[in-house]
Amino acid sequence: MRKCKVFVGNSHPELGKLVCERLGMEPAPVTLKKFANGETSVQIGVSVRDEDVYIIQSGSPNINDDIMELLILISACKGGSAANITAVIPQFPYSKQSKMKKHRGAITARMLANLLIMAGADHVVSMDLHASQMQGFFSKPVDNLFGGPTLAKWIRHNVPDYKDAVVVSKNPGGTKRVTALADSLKINFAMIHTDRRRAKDGFEDKKKKKKIQKKVSTLKLNHNNEDAEEENIILSGESQTARVVQGHVVDDAYQSADEAAKQGKESANSVANGTAHFDQYALGGSYDADNSDDDDEPEAIAQEKLITLVGDVQNRPAIIVDDMIDKPNSFIAAAEHLRLNCGANSCYLVATHGIFSDNCLEILNDCAYIDKIIVTNTYPIDIKEREACKKLVYIDVSTIFAECIRRDHFGESISVLFDNLSSFA
Repeated sequence: MRKCKVFVGNSHPELGKLVCERLGMEPAPVTLKKFANGETSVQIGVSVRDEDVYIIQSGSPNINDDIMELLILISACKGGSAANITAVIPQFPYSKQSKMKKHRGAITARMLANLLIMAGADHVVSMDLHASQMQGFFSKPVDNLFGGPTLAKWIRHNVPDYKDAVVVSKNPGGTKRVTALADSLKINFAMIHTDRRRAKDGFEDKKKKKKIQKKVSTLKLNHNNEDAEEENIILSGESQTARVVQGHVVDDAYQSADEAAKQGKESANSVANGTAHFDQYALGGSYDADNSDDDDEPEAIAQEKLITLVGDVQNRPAIIVDDMIDKPNSFIAAAEHLRLNCGANSCYLVATHGIFSDNCLEILNDCAYIDKIIVTNTYPIDIKEREACKKLVYIDVSTIFAECIRRDHFGESISVLFDNLSSFA
């Protein structure tokens, strides 16, 4: 392509090279290095005057250094009189901090958006932003590409009997993403809700309902009339609920040694002080229980939770969908609940961004209740880790970004991509 340069940063060189191969061009020469004191140095090795410049820099384990490298590279191209500068950021960093979760917290994603615009970016391209409202943080155009059609294509070709499968959201915040995927596949969907505040009370209610259901079933067998049958159907349609202790689903009779020893003492102290353990963040408090990320919650609440599935996955494949997989706790709890308590015959984890902090990928790979882990290559994963994880499926989305760059450079509409991404994958 004439009058066009594509620069590839250090965050994800593999994806950058794949995009350039799809475009039929070589990455533009640039020297990226660090000084002895840790400062980042950027030296562009080609003229960019009056050319369209595209800089590919994704999230990575060295996120702060890579952000600084991106900002300096944008500024260098701006100083080199580039006509237009587009920052291609497949996995947008700090996207989880797109709202103020606690008092005196920072909206870091908005600050990063301001930095990109101030550095000189004229256009931003990303994929599956953690919150679509983040597009409003920018005063320049933003194209939020979708990875869903590519993931849906993989599901159609690789999940046995996918038409009987159920797409599951592991928290209420992801239901819009799940329903979109379920609609494209024309299958059912379900939702998992995690109650962090009233785990004990909710679990007691669950056991009472079970006892009532048993009585009604007995009544149905003895009398075999329509009224008893109708009542049984209503009660059997309830959602499946279980306890989660320290990240794992436990049975009804489970009670830890510490819980048994401290139960009486803690309840007495709570009443005396007027503060119960699960009421530390009451209504109007600083902890956003409904919309927070499961893995970022306080440790005290993470000890025991109540997990509930709203939907039916009995004897069906369950496909847990999220925008990113960062930590394993909530995914393992959801998989265990679906397989052990809800009757799912298989479980797939599907996400656009596979961040896999620390040893997350190894833990998920060792989980017996997870069959496959499907992510795209928007975030770099070491090749040794990919080979070691037999359950991991790493899908290439470089074609989508290459097509987006080509259309943007020639002034064609990008909206076509949003409807027909699967044809390019």
